[in-house]
Amino acid sequence: MTQIDVRVIQPRDRHALILGTFDNLEPGDSFELVNDHAPMPLYYQFLHERTGLFAWDSLEEGPEVWRVRITHT
Repeated sequence: MTQIDVRVIQPRDRHALILGTFDNLEPGDSFELVNDHAPMPLYYQFLHERTGLFAWDSLEEGPEVWRVRITHT
């Protein structure tokens, strides 16, 4: 599984990279997102822009690292 650690990416570039990665997944494929804060704004963006197309599984919830598996359903 691909892992995207956005802690090393400029904040302005993060969502575009994550959404682009997601859009290139085949149904059933997933990637792991690593972040330094709860990625709730991203989750709401997925809810709004990718409704019914994804699964969001929290793997680790801080306080220093958040990890989420995002799957194209």
